[in-house]
Amino acid sequence: MKIIFAGTPDFAAAALAALLDAGHTVPLVLTQPDRPAGRGMKLVASAVKQLAVARGLTVMQAPSLKDASTQQDIAAVDADVMVVAAYGLILPKAILAIPRLGCLNIHASLLPRWRGAAPIQRAILAGDRESGITIMQMDAGLDTGAMLLKQPLPIAAEDTAQTLHDKLATLGADAIVAALAQFETLVPQPQDEHQATYAAKLTKEEGRLDWNRSAAELSRSVRAYNPFPVAHAAFRGEVWRVWQAVPEAAQGNPGEILRADKRGILVACGADALLLTEMQKSGGKRMAAAHFLAGNPLLAGEHFNA
Repeated sequence: MKIIFAGTPDFAAAALAALLDAGHTVPLVLTQPDRPAGRGMKLVASAVKQLAVARGLTVMQAPSLKDASTQQDIAAVDADVMVVAAYGLILPKAILAIPRLGCLNIHASLLPRWRGAAPIQRAILAGDRESGITIMQMDAGLDTGAMLLKQPLPIAAEDTAQTLHDKLATLGADAIVAALAQFETLVPQPQDEHQATYAAKLTKEEGRLDWNRSAAELSRSVRAYNPFPVAHAAFRGEVWRVWQAVPEAAQGNPGEILRADKRGILVACGADALLLTEMQKSGGKRMAAAHFLAGNPLLAGEHFNA
């Protein structure tokens, strides 16, 4: 097929690569404008742009798709379909109507559960046992269109947002290739609005650990917020990041350090305790708890958030 591809991060780049490798023609790639990143805040191209340039594809980085001239340029491509994956811009109705077969979205959840911006993290936070990919026909709503293909994926007990993202990126790439290969035989299935949940965008504030919650909940928070915004807690006037942690059966006052040894830092929670196994001080490097404690000795009885 002749495809317009719209996407920005690594998740989308995996799908673009798979479509090209499957033999589809991609005469136009839409992606977000270059953004400042790193300590030098230099402009950095998105993962999709980097791949598109490497493959010799035409790239459009319009800040909005509402402009009439932009819409005319997209229509001039005369594409069969537009494939969208984590693009970051809302597609106006005029854009949705351009491709002959419409616009297909690669969504990282089993719709209608977890519509919205952060389906991977919200699934982990909620303790879901599975996630997956939904290929859907886009409409004017937020992830509300008819579903064409669904591929489930178990969420492993140790999965972080990063590891689950990587698995889903591969699954999404395979799913969109499969959906296009059998497009004429797919039967669109409407979503059940009564089953819909919303995956709100993550905020940095969410990463703060509330020790009054259960260790099971906080363990899911640590996994869900790795690599962003990263779970964190205040200690000795600093903010310490927690990259890895597991629940453990123990009791104490919430926020109290029960033990600090080579296995990790055991902190009492509202129910049970959380064993912090990978930490990072402000301005420091991520390190296993044993190495972290060598430079930051802690005592049982001290408290986080104190």
